[in-house]
Amino acid sequence: MVDKDYKLYGTKILNLKTQEIGLLICLWENKYADKTVDFATCVDKTGKRYKIELDNIRGFEDDFEK
Repeated sequence: MVDKDYKLYGTKILNLKTQEIGLLICLWENKYADKTVDFATCVDKTGKRYKIELDNIRGFEDDFEK
């Protein structure tokens, strides 16, 4: 069973691979034979859920909302 962390649910993120804005759903760890990699489950602008390595996203803040 994978423990998922929902503390950052709904946080805006920038997907560094596609340069698109999305929302973070949860964080979790994927354990391989020799290492553990942090992953995030996110939702893109069309509502499609995807999983991505945590290193490939970052928090996003709209400068226009200030």
